[in-house]
Amino acid sequence: MGTPPASAPASPAASAPGAAAASQSPLPGAPPAGAPGKAPTLAPGPNGLTPVFERAKQHADKTVALTFDADMTSDQGPRAAGGERFDNPELISTLRTLKVPSTIFMTGRWAEEYPDQAKSIGTDPNFEIANHSYSHHAFKSPCYGLPALDGAAARADVDRAFAAFRQAGAVNTVPYFRFPGGCYDDPALRALSTARVTAVQWDVVSGDAFAKDPDAVAEQVLAGVKPGSVVVMHCTRSAAPVTEEAIRKIVPELRKRGFRFVKVSELIGT
Repeated sequence: MGTPPASAPASPAASAPGAAAASQSPLPGAPPAGAPGKAPTLAPGPNGLTPVFERAKQHADKTVALTFDADMTSDQGPRAAGGERFDNPELISTLRTLKVPSTIFMTGRWAEEYPDQAKSIGTDPNFEIANHSYSHHAFKSPCYGLPALDGAAARADVDRAFAAFRQAGAVNTVPYFRFPGGCYDDPALRALSTARVTAVQWDVVSGDAFAKDPDAVAEQVLAGVKPGSVVVMHCTRSAAPVTEEAIRKIVPELRKRGFRFVKVSELIGT
């Protein structure tokens, strides 16, 4: 699978909470300043480090953001050519049917492999596409055995992903970035500081990576969600095969509990 099983951030780096002042920051792949759909970002952290958002703290609204990592590494082309599926169109269809606004953290390599799907997702107002790197290589080492990028290569990798989204025709892109494997440290945050993105982690691990029991995934999510939560899941059939089925259990139950689904941009902007 492109993404290792989700985990908490590898190290506590400087972060700006959801209540921090938001700003508007243009960058490659994001809408130009003043354009419709411009997304809020957090102010830089201490010493200009890239800010990190995990959950909207002190959130009075019962809102929750479901996020899905559409990941594929730069060397998995032969596996895709051999029939392995790194996409999950059934999941996207279910999110549309259930009218669940969602944020898709996509790798550039995924967008290149599935350009029609990237465009379809990236032109649907139900979704926003955020950056999960181009190559899905690590920005901090060690990180689940992923090959590591140095600072200059890391920044270029982010830009290359935004370029892949543009090439596919995706327009609903936002200046958010999720570190592959969730692994980061201060040098990684410093390397991305000029990209003017907000790093987005999570506070609820779904456990859908390599899972075989959708009920267990649903139970884990339902047990962890709080107002303002960010849930990490995956949009990859080959390595997260029960996610779509789990979503059909999670969504109605959270709505029954009074939760409203929002994109990450709404959490950051409140």
